[in-house]
Amino acid sequence: MTRKNTGFTLVEILIVVIILGILAAIVIPQFTEASNDARKSALVSDLQTVRSQVELYKVQHLEVLPGGDANSWDATTFHDQLTMFTDVSGNTNASKSTTYKYGPYLQKFPTNAFNDSSAVKKVTADPNADGDISGTEGWWFNPSNGRFGANYAAYWQY
Repeated sequence: MTRKNTGFTLVEILIVVIILGILAAIVIPQFTEASNDARKSALVSDLQTVRSQVELYKVQHLEVLPGGDANSWDATTFHDQLTMFTDVSGNTNASKSTTYKYGPYLQKFPTNAFNDSSAVKKVTADPNADGDISGTEGWWFNPSNGRFGANYAAYWQY
């Protein structure tokens, strides 16, 4: 009687494990990059939305930007004026009426996908790659010129 050996040898198993390791080393970084690309796309989309709504607010409110002028700008007022109904002077109300007929410009203020913050930081000069990006706020706004951007060093220019 001959005995038939069935199964895999140690060398065959090692070859399969090595091949699986190589495939994993190739595929896993691509998934990491894909999630980073998705966050970047969400950030760019949110920036375009907020920028267009800030411009619409400005047009409907006699060329005044949300949040007040450069000297009295307030992040809470900025947020409220974009997410609530407003009158021509920028006063806010939770419900629409004949007086509060503008807005809301955003259903909710977006969260920066890179630092999970929806807070807005006032800047006096547009941030640049040299390091004006700081703090935990998700966004920056320059009330002097109406520029709005992401408070995240790698993507400050968007």
